[in-house]
Amino acid sequence: MNVDRHDGALSGIASAIAEPARVRMLYCLLDGRARTSTELAAVAGVGPSTASVHLQRLAKRQLVTATSQGKHRYYTIDNPSVAAALEALSVLAGGDRETFVPTTPRALCAARRCYDHIAGTLGVTLHDRLRSLRWLVESGDGYDLTAAGASALEKLGVDLPHARGQRRRFAFPCLDWSERRPHLAGALGSALLQLALKRRWILQELDSRALAVTRAGRRELSVRFGVAVESPDG
Repeated sequence: MNVDRHDGALSGIASAIAEPARVRMLYCLLDGRARTSTELAAVAGVGPSTASVHLQRLAKRQLVTATSQGKHRYYTIDNPSVAAALEALSVLAGGDRETFVPTTPRALCAARRCYDHIAGTLGVTLHDRLRSLRWLVESGDGYDLTAAGASALEKLGVDLPHARGQRRRFAFPCLDWSERRPHLAGALGSALLQLALKRRWILQELDSRALAVTRAGRRELSVRFGVAVESPDG
């Protein structure tokens, strides 16, 4: 190992972290959710232009990752080693961090349409469950179904040949703007939304993108996917 090169990289990372505004940004991102530079500027107590400079330096040292979506650019900590190092430093320094509290209205935060797929807490939970069941796996810059996943979804009534035949991406992660974690987008995400609407697991609210999960939907989502949905009565 080239000791000089290693020392130089280490000192560069330490220097990038060792600034109060950047520290606040990094610890804000430790909850696994993405934030815009504007939000991180507010957290750090600096102006937008200064925040951009700080984020460029953090990105250069691969401490944060930037993802563009629509008009916004979101920043996350994608490397578990970065998170582990920051957690270790937190133990040495002591103190607690505030948790992220979304300001999205409750109904939209719980479940809503994002174009033609399910978003909000329900969408993110369903995405995570499909991954944990190993029905959905990474493939290139998106996802594909395993044999078990394809079999399970076809038994539910999802028309996979139709979804695959569309002139669009089959499945990919879409960053959720209330949860700040991915939900499932693409032709597969659309097919799951249409299935849930057809089976009346969820209902589209009038004049809103909010989705209401029915009693039958809560039962079926629990049985079919292992997804627990809280009753609107709490």
